[in-house]
Amino acid sequence: MDGKLTHFNASGDAHMVDVGAKNVTQREAVAEGRIFMDPKTLELIIQGGHKKGDVLGIARVAGIMGAKKTPDLIPLSHPISITGVDLDLTPEPDSNAVHCRAAVRCVGQTGVEMEALTAVQIALLTIYDMCKAVDRGMVMQDIGLLEKSGGKSGTWRRAAS
Repeated sequence: MDGKLTHFNASGDAHMVDVGAKNVTQREAVAEGRIFMDPKTLELIIQGGHKKGDVLGIARVAGIMGAKKTPDLIPLSHPISITGVDLDLTPEPDSNAVHCRAAVRCVGQTGVEMEALTAVQIALLTIYDMCKAVDRGMVMQDIGLLEKSGGKSGTWRRAAS
C-alpha cells in the first residue's frame, strides 16, 4: 500500500476513482463482525421464539441485500456486478453473541471490500432491529476485513491477533 488516499484528486477534492484502466479480475473479500447481547435474547434467537420470526434468516437476506446496495450507501463506491455472496450467522452461546461472516465475489475492475463490510453491518443491524424490543443493550464489535484477493494489489489477509 502506498499510503495515499485515493478518493481525493490533486486539488484535495473528493472524487470517484477512475477504475477504467484497471484489469478485469476475479475478486473476493471476506469480512466479519459480532453482535453481543443478553443471554435470554440469544436464546430467543436460537430457539426461534422471537415473535418477528426467523431472526437469523431475515438478517442473512438483509446482509445480502446490503452488499448489493453498497453504492447507494457509500457515496464514492462503484456499482459492481456481484457474482456471489455467502453470509453465515453463527450463534456463540459462550460469549452471548452472533458471529457474522460475509464473503462477496465479483469479476471486475475494483474490489468488493466495501460490499463485504456492508453485508456484515446490515446483517448485524437487522439482528439489532429485530431484537431491540427485548434488548436495547446489544453491541456490535470486531467488524473488519479478514481478507481480499484479486486486482493489482493481489491477496491481503489481516494479521492474526
